[in-house]
Amino acid sequence: MTATRVERRDLRRQRRAWRRSENANRTTELGLIVLVSVIVVGAYVLASLGKTASLPVNLGPFLVVVLGLFVVGHLALRTLAPRADPVLLPIAGLLNGLGYVVIVRLNNHQAGLQAVWSLLGMVAFVGTLFVVRRVRDLDRYRYLLGFGGVGLLMLPLVPGIGEQIGGSRVWVHFGPLNFQPGEFAKVALIIFCASYLAEKGTLLAEGDRRLGPFPLPDLRALGPVGLAWGVSIVIMVAEHDLGMSLLYFFLFITLLYVATGRRRYVGGGLGLFALAAMVTYRASPVLNERVKVWLDPWKTAQGTGYQIVQAMFAFGAGGTVGTGLALGNPTRIPAVQTDFVFAAIGEEMGLVGTVAVLTAFLLLVAVGLRIAVRAENAFDKLLATGAAAVFGLQTFIIVSGVIRLLPLTGITLPFVSYGGSSLLTNYILLALLLRVSDTSARIHPVVA
Repeated sequence: MTATRVERRDLRRQRRAWRRSENANRTTELGLIVLVSVIVVGAYVLASLGKTASLPVNLGPFLVVVLGLFVVGHLALRTLAPRADPVLLPIAGLLNGLGYVVIVRLNNHQAGLQAVWSLLGMVAFVGTLFVVRRVRDLDRYRYLLGFGGVGLLMLPLVPGIGEQIGGSRVWVHFGPLNFQPGEFAKVALIIFCASYLAEKGTLLAEGDRRLGPFPLPDLRALGPVGLAWGVSIVIMVAEHDLGMSLLYFFLFITLLYVATGRRRYVGGGLGLFALAAMVTYRASPVLNERVKVWLDPWKTAQGTGYQIVQAMFAFGAGGTVGTGLALGNPTRIPAVQTDFVFAAIGEEMGLVGTVAVLTAFLLLVAVGLRIAVRAENAFDKLLATGAAAVFGLQTFIIVSGVIRLLPLTGITLPFVSYGGSSLLTNYILLALLLRVSDTSARIHPVVA
Protein backbone atom coordinates (compact mmCIF):
# COMPACT_ATOMS: atom_id res chain seq x y z
CA MET A 1 0.00 0.00 0.00
CA THR A 2 2.84 2.37 0.89
CA ALA A 3 4.57 1.69 -2.41
CA THR A 4 1.35 2.36 -4.28
CA ARG A 5 0.88 5.69 -2.50
CA VAL A 6 4.45 6.70 -3.36
CA GLU A 7 3.92 5.77 -7.02
CA ARG A 8 0.70 7.77 -7.16
CA ARG A 9 2.37 10.75 -5.51
CA ASP A 10 5.27 10.59 -7.98
CA LEU A 11 2.83 10.31 -10.87
CA ARG A 12 0.94 13.38 -9.66
CA ARG A 13 4.20 15.31 -9.37
CA GLN A 14 5.21 14.23 -12.85
CA ARG A 15 1.88 15.32 -14.30
CA ARG A 16 2.15 18.73 -12.59
CA ALA A 17 5.67 19.11 -13.99
CA TRP A 18 4.41 18.24 -17.49
CA ARG A 19 1.63 20.82 -17.19
CA ARG A 20 4.16 23.45 -16.08
CA SER A 21 6.31 22.56 -19.11
CA GLU A 22 3.30 22.82 -21.45
CA ASN A 23 2.27 26.17 -19.98
CA ALA A 24 5.85 27.46 -20.23
CA ASN A 25 6.02 26.50 -23.93
CA ARG A 26 2.74 28.14 -24.79
CA THR A 27 3.49 31.24 -22.70
CA THR A 28 6.80 31.63 -24.54
CA GLU A 29 4.99 31.20 -27.84
CA LEU A 30 2.37 33.82 -26.94
CA GLY A 31 5.07 36.30 -25.94
CA LEU A 32 6.88 35.75 -29.24
CA ILE A 33 3.60 36.20 -31.15
CA VAL A 34 3.02 39.55 -29.44
CA LEU A 35 6.59 40.60 -30.30
CA VAL A 36 6.11 39.51 -33.93
CA SER A 37 2.83 41.46 -34.11
CA VAL A 38 4.60 44.61 -32.88
CA ILE A 39 7.32 44.17 -35.53
CA VAL A 40 4.83 43.55 -38.35
CA VAL A 41 2.57 46.46 -37.36
CA GLY A 42 5.62 48.71 -37.01
CA ALA A 43 6.74 47.75 -40.52
CA TYR A 44 3.20 48.41 -41.78
CA VAL A 45 3.24 51.90 -40.23
CA LEU A 46 6.66 52.67 -41.76
CA ALA A 47 5.48 51.49 -45.18
CA SER A 48 2.41 53.73 -44.94
CA LEU A 49 4.48 56.72 -43.84
CA GLY A 50 6.87 56.16 -46.73
CA LYS A 51 4.03 55.85 -49.21
CA THR A 52 1.55 58.54 -48.12
CA ALA A 53 3.42 60.41 -45.33
CA SER A 54 0.54 59.63 -42.97
CA LEU A 55 -0.47 56.93 -40.52
CA PRO A 56 -2.73 54.24 -42.01
CA VAL A 57 -6.39 54.76 -41.11
CA ASN A 58 -6.88 51.02 -40.57
CA LEU A 59 -3.98 50.67 -38.11
CA GLY A 60 -6.17 49.47 -35.25
CA PRO A 61 -8.07 46.84 -37.25
CA PHE A 62 -4.81 45.70 -38.86
CA LEU A 63 -3.23 45.13 -35.43
CA VAL A 64 -6.31 43.21 -34.27
CA VAL A 65 -6.32 41.01 -37.38
CA VAL A 66 -2.57 40.25 -37.25
CA LEU A 67 -2.60 39.51 -33.54
CA GLY A 68 -5.92 37.65 -33.74
CA LEU A 69 -4.85 35.44 -36.63
CA PHE A 70 -1.82 34.05 -34.83
CA VAL A 71 -3.52 33.93 -31.45
CA VAL A 72 -5.97 31.54 -33.12
CA GLY A 73 -3.03 29.36 -34.12
CA HIS A 74 -1.64 29.66 -30.59
CA LEU A 75 -4.96 28.58 -29.04
CA ALA A 76 -5.15 25.65 -31.45
CA LEU A 77 -1.70 24.51 -30.35
CA ARG A 78 -2.57 25.02 -26.69
CA THR A 79 -5.58 22.76 -27.14
CA LEU A 80 -4.46 20.24 -29.77
CA ALA A 81 -0.65 20.08 -29.41
CA PRO A 82 0.27 21.64 -26.05
CA ARG A 83 3.81 20.24 -25.96
CA ALA A 84 4.79 21.34 -29.45
CA ASP A 85 7.79 23.59 -30.05
CA PRO A 86 7.00 27.24 -29.17
CA VAL A 87 9.22 28.90 -31.80
CA LEU A 88 7.95 27.66 -35.17
CA LEU A 89 4.58 29.45 -35.30
CA PRO A 90 6.02 32.89 -34.38
CA ILE A 91 8.76 32.51 -37.03
CA ALA A 92 6.16 31.66 -39.67
CA GLY A 93 4.07 34.61 -38.48
CA LEU A 94 7.02 36.98 -38.78
CA LEU A 95 7.79 35.85 -42.35
CA ASN A 96 4.14 35.91 -43.38
CA GLY A 97 3.62 39.35 -41.84
CA LEU A 98 6.70 40.94 -43.39
CA GLY A 99 5.78 39.43 -46.75
CA TYR A 100 2.31 40.92 -46.48
CA VAL A 101 3.73 44.37 -45.66
CA VAL A 102 5.95 44.24 -48.76
CA ILE A 103 3.01 43.12 -50.94
CA VAL A 104 0.80 45.93 -49.53
CA ARG A 105 3.48 48.37 -50.55
CA LEU A 106 3.65 46.88 -54.06
CA ASN A 107 0.05 46.04 -54.99
CA ASN A 108 -3.06 46.76 -52.90
CA HIS A 109 -5.27 44.33 -54.82
CA GLN A 110 -2.87 41.43 -54.40
CA ALA A 111 -2.41 42.41 -50.74
CA GLY A 112 -6.14 41.88 -50.22
CA LEU A 113 -5.94 38.46 -51.82
CA GLN A 114 -2.85 37.61 -49.77
CA ALA A 115 -4.76 38.50 -46.59
CA VAL A 116 -7.49 36.06 -47.58
CA TRP A 117 -4.93 33.35 -48.34
CA SER A 118 -3.24 33.98 -44.98
CA LEU A 119 -6.58 33.45 -43.27
CA LEU A 120 -7.19 30.24 -45.25
CA GLY A 121 -3.63 29.14 -44.46
CA MET A 122 -4.37 29.46 -40.73
CA VAL A 123 -7.60 27.52 -41.26
CA ALA A 124 -5.56 24.78 -42.98
CA PHE A 125 -3.06 24.90 -40.09
CA VAL A 126 -5.75 24.43 -37.43
CA GLY A 127 -7.59 21.86 -39.56
CA THR A 128 -4.44 19.77 -39.98
CA LEU A 129 -3.80 19.78 -36.24
CA PHE A 130 -7.41 18.76 -35.62
CA VAL A 131 -7.54 15.96 -38.20
CA VAL A 132 -4.02 14.54 -37.81
CA ARG A 133 -3.78 13.60 -34.14
CA ARG A 134 -0.91 11.16 -34.86
CA VAL A 135 1.28 11.54 -37.92
CA ARG A 136 1.79 7.77 -38.00
CA ASP A 137 -1.84 7.44 -39.08
CA LEU A 138 -0.79 8.94 -42.43
CA ASP A 139 1.43 5.92 -42.98
CA ARG A 140 -1.64 3.88 -43.93
CA TYR A 141 -2.27 6.11 -46.97
CA ARG A 142 1.26 5.79 -48.37
CA TYR A 143 0.52 4.69 -51.91
CA LEU A 144 -2.66 6.72 -52.22
CA LEU A 145 -0.68 9.85 -51.38
CA GLY A 146 2.21 8.77 -53.62
CA PHE A 147 0.02 8.30 -56.68
CA GLY A 148 -1.94 11.43 -55.80
CA GLY A 149 1.27 13.47 -55.59
CA VAL A 150 2.51 12.24 -58.97
CA GLY A 151 -0.93 12.91 -60.45
CA LEU A 152 -0.87 16.48 -59.15
CA LEU A 153 2.57 17.02 -60.69
CA MET A 154 1.31 15.84 -64.06
CA LEU A 155 -1.97 17.77 -63.93
CA PRO A 156 -0.61 20.90 -65.71
CA LEU A 157 0.17 18.70 -68.75
CA VAL A 158 -3.52 17.86 -69.22
CA PRO A 159 -4.89 19.77 -72.23
CA GLY A 160 -7.61 22.26 -71.45
CA ILE A 161 -6.79 22.85 -67.80
CA GLY A 162 -3.00 23.25 -67.85
CA GLU A 163 -1.70 26.76 -68.37
CA GLN A 164 1.74 28.10 -69.24
CA ILE A 165 2.78 31.29 -67.43
CA GLY A 166 6.24 32.82 -67.50
CA GLY A 167 7.61 30.03 -69.67
CA SER A 168 6.69 27.24 -67.22
CA ARG A 169 3.60 25.04 -67.49
CA VAL A 170 2.90 24.58 -63.78
CA TRP A 171 -0.56 26.13 -63.44
CA VAL A 172 -4.04 24.65 -63.80
CA HIS A 173 -7.33 26.50 -63.98
CA PHE A 174 -10.89 25.43 -63.22
CA GLY A 175 -13.10 28.33 -64.19
CA PRO A 176 -11.96 31.38 -62.17
CA LEU A 177 -9.74 29.28 -59.88
CA ASN A 178 -6.00 29.10 -60.72
CA PHE A 179 -3.47 27.23 -58.60
CA GLN A 180 -0.19 25.32 -58.73
CA PRO A 181 -0.85 21.62 -58.03
CA GLY A 182 2.88 21.03 -57.57
CA GLU A 183 2.68 22.93 -54.27
CA PHE A 184 0.11 20.49 -52.88
CA ALA A 185 2.09 17.56 -54.30
CA LYS A 186 4.90 18.52 -51.89
CA VAL A 187 2.89 17.41 -48.89
CA ALA A 188 1.74 14.14 -50.45
CA LEU A 189 5.20 13.16 -51.72
CA ILE A 190 6.94 14.01 -48.43
CA ILE A 191 4.55 11.70 -46.59
CA PHE A 192 4.97 8.97 -49.23
CA CYS A 193 8.78 9.12 -49.16
CA ALA A 194 8.89 9.20 -45.36
CA SER A 195 6.61 6.18 -45.14
CA TYR A 196 8.36 4.17 -47.85
CA LEU A 197 11.90 4.88 -46.66
CA ALA A 198 11.01 4.22 -43.03
CA GLU A 199 10.13 0.67 -44.11
CA LYS A 200 12.77 0.08 -46.80
CA GLY A 201 15.64 2.19 -45.43
CA THR A 202 17.53 -0.72 -43.87
CA LEU A 203 17.18 -2.83 -47.03
CA LEU A 204 18.44 0.03 -49.19
CA ALA A 205 21.35 0.67 -46.84
CA GLU A 206 22.58 -2.92 -46.67
CA GLY A 207 21.91 -4.18 -50.21
CA ASP A 208 21.31 -7.78 -51.22
CA ARG A 209 24.23 -8.30 -53.65
CA ARG A 210 27.75 -7.04 -54.25
CA LEU A 211 29.83 -5.81 -57.15
CA GLY A 212 33.35 -6.56 -55.93
CA PRO A 213 33.74 -4.70 -52.63
CA PHE A 214 30.67 -2.52 -53.26
CA PRO A 215 27.21 -3.53 -51.95
CA LEU A 216 24.33 -3.03 -54.37
CA PRO A 217 20.82 -2.16 -53.23
CA ASP A 218 17.76 -4.26 -53.95
CA LEU A 219 16.62 -2.92 -57.32
CA ARG A 220 12.98 -3.61 -56.48
CA ALA A 221 13.28 -1.52 -53.32
CA LEU A 222 15.05 1.21 -55.28
CA GLY A 223 12.27 1.35 -57.87
CA PRO A 224 10.16 4.11 -56.27
CA VAL A 225 13.29 6.22 -55.82
CA GLY A 226 14.06 5.77 -59.51
CA LEU A 227 10.48 6.82 -60.22
CA ALA A 228 11.06 9.99 -58.22
CA TRP A 229 14.13 10.76 -60.32
CA GLY A 230 12.14 10.15 -63.49
CA VAL A 231 9.29 12.40 -62.36
CA SER A 232 11.70 15.23 -61.56
CA ILE A 233 13.13 14.96 -65.06
CA VAL A 234 9.66 14.91 -66.63
CA ILE A 235 8.83 18.10 -64.75
CA MET A 236 11.98 19.77 -65.99
CA VAL A 237 11.48 18.71 -69.61
CA ALA A 238 7.72 18.83 -70.14
CA GLU A 239 6.79 21.69 -67.83
CA HIS A 240 10.03 23.72 -68.16
CA ASP A 241 10.03 24.02 -64.37
CA LEU A 242 13.63 23.89 -63.18
CA GLY A 243 12.74 25.14 -59.69
CA MET A 244 10.26 22.41 -58.75
CA SER A 245 12.43 19.81 -60.45
CA LEU A 246 15.41 20.79 -58.28
CA LEU A 247 13.25 20.96 -55.17
CA TYR A 248 11.69 17.51 -55.54
CA PHE A 249 14.86 15.78 -56.63
CA PHE A 250 17.00 17.12 -53.79
CA LEU A 251 14.19 16.44 -51.33
CA PHE A 252 14.18 12.77 -52.37
CA ILE A 253 17.97 12.57 -52.19
CA THR A 254 17.98 14.17 -48.74
CA LEU A 255 15.42 11.73 -47.36
CA LEU A 256 17.20 8.78 -48.99
CA TYR A 257 20.48 9.78 -47.36
CA VAL A 258 18.88 10.31 -43.94
CA ALA A 259 17.11 6.93 -44.17
CA THR A 260 20.16 4.95 -45.29
CA GLY A 261 23.23 6.97 -44.30
CA ARG A 262 24.82 5.98 -47.62
CA ARG A 263 26.68 8.70 -49.51
CA ARG A 264 26.72 6.65 -52.69
CA TYR A 265 23.04 7.50 -53.22
CA VAL A 266 23.86 11.19 -53.06
CA GLY A 267 26.75 10.87 -55.50
CA GLY A 268 24.86 8.61 -57.90
CA GLY A 269 21.76 10.77 -57.78
CA LEU A 270 23.68 13.96 -58.43
CA GLY A 271 25.43 12.31 -61.37
CA LEU A 272 22.16 11.14 -62.92
CA PHE A 273 20.52 14.52 -62.40
CA ALA A 274 23.51 16.37 -63.89
CA LEU A 275 23.39 14.09 -66.94
CA ALA A 276 19.66 14.64 -67.40
CA ALA A 277 20.04 18.40 -66.86
CA MET A 278 22.72 18.55 -69.55
CA VAL A 279 20.49 16.77 -72.06
CA THR A 280 17.51 18.92 -71.10
CA TYR A 281 19.58 22.10 -71.42
CA ARG A 282 20.25 21.26 -75.05
CA ALA A 283 16.68 20.18 -75.78
CA SER A 284 14.64 22.86 -73.96
CA PRO A 285 14.78 26.43 -75.32
CA VAL A 286 13.30 27.82 -72.07
CA LEU A 287 15.94 26.27 -69.83
CA ASN A 288 18.63 27.11 -72.35
CA GLU A 289 17.65 30.77 -72.22
CA ARG A 290 17.55 30.81 -68.42
CA VAL A 291 21.08 29.44 -68.19
CA LYS A 292 22.31 32.05 -70.68
CA VAL A 293 20.66 34.83 -68.66
CA TRP A 294 22.25 33.45 -65.51
CA LEU A 295 25.71 33.48 -67.06
CA ASP A 296 25.42 36.98 -68.54
CA PRO A 297 22.17 38.92 -67.98
CA TRP A 298 23.67 42.09 -69.47
CA LYS A 299 23.51 40.68 -73.00
CA THR A 300 19.71 40.75 -72.82
CA ALA A 301 19.30 43.54 -70.25
CA GLN A 302 16.28 44.90 -72.14
CA GLY A 303 14.80 41.44 -72.70
CA THR A 304 14.96 38.17 -70.78
CA GLY A 305 17.73 39.45 -68.52
CA TYR A 306 15.76 42.52 -67.44
CA GLN A 307 14.51 41.03 -64.14
CA ILE A 308 17.95 39.93 -63.00
CA VAL A 309 19.57 43.24 -63.94
CA GLN A 310 16.92 45.26 -62.12
CA ALA A 311 17.26 43.00 -59.07
CA MET A 312 21.00 43.69 -59.04
CA PHE A 313 20.31 47.42 -59.14
CA ALA A 314 17.79 46.98 -56.30
CA PHE A 315 20.33 45.27 -54.05
CA GLY A 316 22.88 47.96 -54.89
CA ALA A 317 20.42 50.76 -54.08
CA GLY A 318 19.50 49.11 -50.77
CA GLY A 319 23.04 49.05 -49.42
CA THR A 320 23.39 48.17 -45.75
CA VAL A 321 20.19 49.50 -44.17
CA GLY A 322 17.96 49.99 -47.23
CA THR A 323 16.15 52.96 -48.68
CA GLY A 324 13.30 52.56 -46.21
CA LEU A 325 9.93 50.85 -46.63
CA ALA A 326 8.01 52.35 -49.59
CA LEU A 327 10.95 54.67 -50.36
CA GLY A 328 12.58 52.45 -52.96
CA ASN A 329 11.46 51.55 -56.46
CA PRO A 330 11.14 47.73 -56.57
CA THR A 331 8.06 47.94 -58.80
CA ARG A 332 10.37 48.25 -61.82
CA ILE A 333 11.14 44.53 -61.39
CA PRO A 334 8.54 42.34 -63.18
CA ALA A 335 6.86 39.75 -60.91
CA VAL A 336 8.53 41.36 -57.90
CA GLN A 337 5.84 40.21 -55.44
CA THR A 338 6.31 36.55 -56.42
CA ASP A 339 9.71 35.54 -57.79
CA PHE A 340 11.65 38.66 -56.72
CA VAL A 341 10.18 39.61 -53.35
CA PHE A 342 13.64 39.03 -51.84
CA ALA A 343 15.01 41.77 -54.11
CA ALA A 344 12.31 44.16 -52.88
CA ILE A 345 13.33 43.38 -49.29
CA GLY A 346 16.97 43.93 -50.24
CA GLU A 347 16.24 47.37 -51.70
CA GLU A 348 14.00 48.76 -48.96
CA MET A 349 15.42 46.93 -45.90
CA GLY A 350 19.00 46.55 -47.12
CA LEU A 351 21.55 43.96 -46.08
CA VAL A 352 20.21 44.09 -42.52
CA GLY A 353 16.71 43.15 -43.67
CA THR A 354 17.80 40.33 -45.97
CA VAL A 355 20.07 38.85 -43.29
CA ALA A 356 17.19 39.02 -40.79
CA VAL A 357 14.87 37.19 -43.19
CA LEU A 358 17.48 34.53 -43.96
CA THR A 359 18.17 34.13 -40.24
CA ALA A 360 14.47 33.49 -39.67
CA PHE A 361 14.55 30.77 -42.32
CA LEU A 362 17.70 29.28 -40.77
CA LEU A 363 15.93 29.13 -37.40
CA LEU A 364 12.88 27.55 -39.05
CA VAL A 365 15.00 24.82 -40.64
CA ALA A 366 17.18 24.32 -37.54
CA VAL A 367 14.18 23.88 -35.24
CA GLY A 368 12.61 21.50 -37.77
CA LEU A 369 15.76 19.37 -37.88
CA ARG A 370 15.96 19.41 -34.07
CA ILE A 371 12.42 18.03 -34.01
CA ALA A 372 13.49 15.34 -36.49
CA VAL A 373 16.48 14.35 -34.32
CA ARG A 374 14.28 14.02 -31.24
CA ALA A 375 11.60 11.97 -33.00
CA GLU A 376 11.55 8.35 -31.87
CA ASN A 377 9.73 6.75 -34.80
CA ALA A 378 11.50 6.48 -38.18
CA PHE A 379 8.45 7.75 -40.07
CA ASP A 380 8.12 10.78 -37.77
CA LYS A 381 11.83 11.48 -38.13
CA LEU A 382 11.75 11.38 -41.94
CA LEU A 383 8.54 13.40 -42.14
CA ALA A 384 10.01 16.16 -39.98
CA THR A 385 13.24 16.05 -42.00
CA GLY A 386 11.29 16.36 -45.24
CA ALA A 387 9.25 19.34 -44.02
CA ALA A 388 12.35 21.16 -42.76
CA ALA A 389 14.25 20.30 -45.95
CA VAL A 390 11.47 21.73 -48.14
CA PHE A 391 11.58 25.06 -46.30
CA GLY A 392 15.37 25.18 -46.55
CA LEU A 393 15.72 23.95 -50.14
CA GLN A 394 12.96 26.18 -51.47
CA THR A 395 14.49 29.23 -49.81
CA PHE A 396 17.96 28.37 -51.10
CA ILE A 397 16.77 27.79 -54.68
CA ILE A 398 14.78 31.00 -55.08
CA VAL A 399 17.24 33.25 -53.21
CA SER A 400 20.12 31.77 -55.22
CA GLY A 401 18.23 32.56 -58.41
CA VAL A 402 17.59 36.17 -57.39
CA ILE A 403 21.25 36.82 -56.47
CA ARG A 404 22.56 34.83 -59.50
CA LEU A 405 24.11 31.96 -57.57
CA LEU A 406 21.90 29.58 -59.61
CA PRO A 407 19.75 30.01 -62.73
CA LEU A 408 16.48 31.75 -61.92
CA THR A 409 13.52 29.50 -61.08
CA GLY A 410 9.87 30.32 -60.62
CA ILE A 411 9.24 29.01 -57.11
CA THR A 412 8.10 31.10 -54.16
CA LEU A 413 9.90 32.22 -51.02
CA PRO A 414 8.00 30.30 -48.28
CA PHE A 415 5.48 32.40 -46.30
CA VAL A 416 6.82 35.64 -47.89
CA SER A 417 5.99 35.60 -51.61
CA TYR A 418 2.52 36.29 -52.95
CA GLY A 419 0.66 33.07 -53.71
CA GLY A 420 -2.22 31.12 -52.20
CA SER A 421 -1.11 27.59 -53.11
CA SER A 422 2.26 28.13 -51.46
CA LEU A 423 0.81 29.62 -48.26
CA LEU A 424 -1.69 26.80 -47.80
CA THR A 425 0.86 24.02 -48.25
CA ASN A 426 3.46 25.73 -46.07
CA TYR A 427 0.99 26.04 -43.18
CA ILE A 428 0.02 22.38 -43.58
CA LEU A 429 3.68 21.35 -43.44
CA LEU A 430 4.18 23.59 -40.40
CA ALA A 431 1.25 21.89 -38.65
CA LEU A 432 2.67 18.42 -39.39
CA LEU A 433 6.06 19.49 -38.07
CA LEU A 434 4.47 20.75 -34.84
CA ARG A 435 2.46 17.54 -34.53
CA VAL A 436 5.70 15.52 -34.68
CA SER A 437 7.17 17.84 -32.04
CA ASP A 438 4.19 17.33 -29.73
CA THR A 439 4.29 13.53 -30.17
CA SER A 440 8.01 13.39 -29.39
CA ALA A 441 7.53 15.52 -26.28
CA ARG A 442 4.84 13.15 -25.03
CA ILE A 443 7.16 10.15 -25.46
CA HIS A 444 10.23 11.88 -23.96
CA PRO A 445 8.91 14.80 -21.92
CA VAL A 446 11.29 17.36 -20.52
CA VAL A 447 10.40 17.52 -16.87
CA ALA A 448 11.51 20.63 -14.98
